[in-house]
Amino acid sequence: MTAIITRIAPSPTGYLHFGLARTALFSYLFTRKAGGEFILRIEDTDAVRNKPEYEADIFEELAWLGLNADHRFRQSEHRARHTECLRILIEKNLAYESEEPAKDDPSKIARVVRLKNPGETVVFTDLIRGEISFDTTELGDFVIARSIDDPLYHLAVVVDDEDENVTHIIRGEDHISNTPRHILLQRALGFRTPAYAHIPLILMSDRSKMSKRKHESSVKHYREQGILPEALINYLALLGWNPGGEREFYTLSELVEIFDLSRVQKGGAVFDEVKLFSVNQHWMRTLSVDDFIIRGNLVAHDAEKLRQIVPLLKERAHTFAEARAMLSDELACLFTVPAIDRNLLLAKELSDRPGMTKAALESLSEALKSLPEGVSSEIAKEALMPLADAEEAKGKGGRGAVLWPLRYALSGQERSPDPFTLVSILGPREALSRAQKAVGILEG
Repeated sequence: MTAIITRIAPSPTGYLHFGLARTALFSYLFTRKAGGEFILRIEDTDAVRNKPEYEADIFEELAWLGLNADHRFRQSEHRARHTECLRILIEKNLAYESEEPAKDDPSKIARVVRLKNPGETVVFTDLIRGEISFDTTELGDFVIARSIDDPLYHLAVVVDDEDENVTHIIRGEDHISNTPRHILLQRALGFRTPAYAHIPLILMSDRSKMSKRKHESSVKHYREQGILPEALINYLALLGWNPGGEREFYTLSELVEIFDLSRVQKGGAVFDEVKLFSVNQHWMRTLSVDDFIIRGNLVAHDAEKLRQIVPLLKERAHTFAEARAMLSDELACLFTVPAIDRNLLLAKELSDRPGMTKAALESLSEALKSLPEGVSSEIAKEALMPLADAEEAKGKGGRGAVLWPLRYALSGQERSPDPFTLVSILGPREALSRAQKAVGILEG
C-alpha cells in the first residue's frame, strides 16, 4: 500500500489565518491517522507580496498548534526544476511561448508560456464531494508562467506535488476551480493525479467568506488574546467536521484517532467567536493552578494571593487576556486598598432610613472579628449572611442594603466578586480594616 503523503502549502503573504490553519489540521489528522508523512511547503512565487515575517509566523504558529511537519520545502528552491518542466512541455509542443502585453505594465511585452489546452472534459472524484466534472474548453490556452524561468502557481504546485510524492491534497473549496487546470498539467507532464478533498469555506455570521483582508482571522491575533493551542485545535476540528455523538472536547491525539474525511461536511462552516471562547474556557479550567499562571503569563506582587485567585479567574475569564485585564481592573482590589466613593457606598441606602449603611457595616465588622484567618468563602457566608437575611425580613432595602456596602467597601468596584469570596481571599483582618475605613468615611 502506498504511504499517504499530504502537504500544506501556504503563501507568506500574510499571517497564518484560520482557514489555512484548519486545512493544515485536517491534513495533519488524516496523515497521522494513516501513519503517513505531512509536508510544509512555502509557496513563495509571489515575490512582491512575500514577507519574511509572514513566513516566520507560519512556522511559529503551526509549531505552537503542534502541527509539526515531517519535511519542509520552499517552492522558490525548485525554480530550475520548474523551468525544466516548462521546456519539456514546449519541446513536446504541449505549451508555447507567447509575446503579450505585460500584465503589470501593458506598455511592455512579456514572453509568457501558455499550456495548449486540448479541451478535454476532466472528471475526478473528490473525497468529500464525490464526482466532479469540468469542461475545460472555456479555460482556453491558459498561462502557466510569466516567462520560461518564472512559473506561476499552477505549474509550480503541480511539479512540486509530483516531486514530493504527494498522494492526497486537502484544501479549501475555493481551489476546486483550479483542479481541472492542475489535472491538465499533470496529464501533459505524464504525472499521476493525487486524490483531492476540498473542505468547506469558513464563513462569518452573515454567511460571507472569512477573509484575512476583511476580518481579524489570524492565529497570531487569537494567540495574543490568550487562546490556548489545544482550544484552537479543538474548535477548528469541529468547524466543518462532525465526529458524531454529543462530545465536544478533544485533544489533538484523540482527534488523530477518530478523524475521518467522510464526516467532513460540504456546506460552509460558520465561525463563532463566542463558541471559540467557550471552548477555550473549558481548556483553561483543566489547567493546574501553576500551569494557569505560567501559561497565562499572570503576574502579581503577592504570588500566594495570585494562586488563591486562580479559581476565580477560571470561573470568570474566557481568555488569558481577560484574566490579565481582571487582575488590573476588578480584581486589583485584592492586591491594593481601593479608593472609596462615599456616594457609591450609600447607593443602597433608603431615604427614610438614614444611617442604615453605617449600621450595616458596623454589624458586619463585629461579625468579621469572629472569623479566623484562612476562612473559606462558605464559612464567611454562614457568618455574614444572617445579617443580610435579617434586613431582608424587614421588607425594606433587602439583602442589598447589607451586602452592597460590604462588597463595595472591600473592592471599591461596582463589579466584583461576592463579598464572601472577597473576605476569604483578603482575610478577615484586612476585610475588617476596609469595612472600618468605610465607616470612617461615612462619619467624616
